[in-house]
Amino acid sequence: MLHVLYLVHDVSDPAVRRRIIMLKAGGARVTLAGFRRTQELEDVEGVTPIDLGITRDGRFAQRLGAVAFAATSIAASLKSVAVPDVIVARNLEMLALAQRARSAFSSSVPIVYECLDIHRLVLREDIFGKTLRGAERLLGRNVSLLLTSSPAFVSHYFERFGQIDAPIELLENKLLELEPRFDMAPSPVPQLPWKIGWFGALRCRKSLELLADFTRSAEGRFELVMRGRPALSEFPDFHGFVQSEPHLAFKGAYRNPEDMADIYAQVHFSWAIDFFEEGQNSTWLLPNRLYEGCRFGTVPIAMAGTETASFLERQKIGLVLSEPSVAALTETLSDMTNERYAALHGAVLARDPATWVCSRSDCRALVARLERVAAQNRDGTIGAIAA
Repeated sequence: MLHVLYLVHDVSDPAVRRRIIMLKAGGARVTLAGFRRTQELEDVEGVTPIDLGITRDGRFAQRLGAVAFAATSIAASLKSVAVPDVIVARNLEMLALAQRARSAFSSSVPIVYECLDIHRLVLREDIFGKTLRGAERLLGRNVSLLLTSSPAFVSHYFERFGQIDAPIELLENKLLELEPRFDMAPSPVPQLPWKIGWFGALRCRKSLELLADFTRSAEGRFELVMRGRPALSEFPDFHGFVQSEPHLAFKGAYRNPEDMADIYAQVHFSWAIDFFEEGQNSTWLLPNRLYEGCRFGTVPIAMAGTETASFLERQKIGLVLSEPSVAALTETLSDMTNERYAALHGAVLARDPATWVCSRSDCRALVARLERVAAQNRDGTIGAIAA
């Protein structure tokens, strides 16, 4: 059985849980080690994490300090861990720790770099950004495989800067669905108010303010329903703002994938737009909510000029805004009728479910890919390169 050491920046991140489910479903044994952003450290899918310390969301300097401290004690932290077959490092700071972990095992364990976002700091053109890219390029010399979630990340970042000289595997942010389900969550009745769902990592202040302005101008014909984890560091007063708006509602966290059918059954549209790192990561990504919403027939809304909009245009589904304004939203949505919505909804449902879903066979394929990396290392191919 393949043994994976998974190094993560936040053990409580729902995406970490999904990846562990995938690895286990694919037949791997997982050891989890990472930082936490909560006081309590809880098991993740039956895996007890190895605690590397506390980090704070949005505080990059603090995170660097925590990584530097963890690097000095990583050998002690992993002393009871058997030598893994492969180390998967999620994000740049964990790639640095993966190198130290590899040394701690006194072994040429292959390293897989999982990079699902391109942080704005590494795109800066000043000395700081160039230093980060240089560090990534240096650390990437020992990477055996790069996992990323959008082709635009490859073309706009990894190929542009020549960061990682390793094979690249596209691992889209699809909804995890281990057992095929043939039932579809019932669509909400197409009647007023039309409901826009914004689910997941809520970090975009511009989206929140735009949707508040739009729903207020629509005078009750549209409502925004939010669920997930708001990045409170990005909002002056998230909860107070939501409570003050007549057509906004925040309904808390949810479990992914267990609650997805229920929460998307309560909305008509999915907000697949993010301005958090506009022109960079937010323009290039293919977000989780795109796949989740479409799996259950929710009509996605994207912004023109983004990878998400290009994806929707290839699939011939969804709605694309010409610009981030109340006027554009009004032009796109104000003439919504039951008949128009039924056509938009039906187009999404007509797509192959495999477009949106990560199945058990996909999990096995991921683990098989990692097994090939480990096998190449055992044969000496990657070990020779690393040396």
